[in-house]
Amino acid sequence: MDKPKILIAEDEKPQRDLLEGFLKKEGFSVEAVANGREALGKVERDFFDIILLDYKMPELDGLHTLREIRKLYPDLPVVMMTAYGTVETAVASMKEGALDYLTKPIDLDELLLIFHKVIERSQLIQENKALKAQLQERYTFSNIIYGSPKMEEVIGLVARVAPSQATVLIRGESGTGKELIANAIHFASPRSQMPLIKVNCSAIPETLLEGELFGHEKGAFTGATQRRIGRFEEASGGTIFLDEIGDLSPGTQVKLLRILQEKEFQRLGSNLTLKTDVRVITATNQNLEEVIKKGLFREDLYYRLNVITIPLPPLRERREDIPPLIDYFLKKYSKVNQKSISDVSKEARSLLLRHSYPGNVRELENLIERAVVLCRGEVITTQDLPFHLQEGKSEIEFRPKEKSLPESLEEIEKDLIIKALHQHQGIQTRAAESLGISERVLRYKIKKYSIHYESLS
Repeated sequence: MDKPKILIAEDEKPQRDLLEGFLKKEGFSVEAVANGREALGKVERDFFDIILLDYKMPELDGLHTLREIRKLYPDLPVVMMTAYGTVETAVASMKEGALDYLTKPIDLDELLLIFHKVIERSQLIQENKALKAQLQERYTFSNIIYGSPKMEEVIGLVARVAPSQATVLIRGESGTGKELIANAIHFASPRSQMPLIKVNCSAIPETLLEGELFGHEKGAFTGATQRRIGRFEEASGGTIFLDEIGDLSPGTQVKLLRILQEKEFQRLGSNLTLKTDVRVITATNQNLEEVIKKGLFREDLYYRLNVITIPLPPLRERREDIPPLIDYFLKKYSKVNQKSISDVSKEARSLLLRHSYPGNVRELENLIERAVVLCRGEVITTQDLPFHLQEGKSEIEFRPKEKSLPESLEEIEKDLIIKALHQHQGIQTRAAESLGISERVLRYKIKKYSIHYESLS
């Protein structure tokens, strides 16, 4: 986060230097000027989080400067200071819109307390604006595109679950839309006006994940130069969405279990117990029952998370959803890329409908986005689709009959990883991003399938 930016307008140089030095030492970005006219010039050209104004200054005093600032920025926090601390000056300043009032000599601790309150208030206002913007994006049922009976059942379950406080576990393959379901649950719940905080447990290194979730105190470990507020504190009163929950380490599992049972936790490096009021939604593409059998996931935590399960079927099992999704993504990416593409040809649509989609909805979205970018006309044709689709080759058609479904899916997954590594010259970060998985998961898959990129060149 950027340092809060402060403007000081004070005509007495020793006092100005004292305030500037103190605030910089406390971590603020500070500019200081000698009178109100200079302050107005700064405000007209730059953004500040707080203005600290002296009441009595030459050329343009603090009260007149305050009035002019109010004309430019009605909501900009201004704190007035003066050696002439009378009721009249205080009332006059507050009437003109000053947020607070300090008398000289300035109590620096009181000044710091006021500034921190102002910053917290500004952050709260910004968070509320962000929440309203999110709501306008319609993270609701109407934003979930479907046409199949299976998804109709899912949405019905979501509608019943959302108003409750129950913990929810969303299960499904990668790319099926688990995050979209989490969004819908939160924004249809009584917590919709409070934060929705999302954490991908597989995308954050194990050594950092505890600090990310629960926060840490200054000096808690090497590199902890200041206190950090964790995601559970940020989500207070709202919802936290933990994706890829099956990748949690045993130690983090214990702390999460405590939050679910006792509604409390401790920051790393602290003995202070903090209370929390957070609804927990989790998601996984793993078979947690198998992970439990291997001793990698706590059974008691599983039962705490699995109060309500929402299973998301893969796209190949709900093919009725493919046509409306094609039309939705076509419209979306035509607008994003400022193109006038009206339709998908009958032949191209047929290829898209026959594909098996091991990457599920995310793969379909990527295919349509790619086609929109490459399309030279107003209709997407087979030439705008990847070669394996152009040739009408679907993974389903090439599945060896003598192999089991899991074995065939593993072959498809391995092939997709090899293709992604080729496409991105072996750069695992980019390959993982194109596949819609974390780099950590990609490394696991490369090891699992004994893939050696150098040997593929």
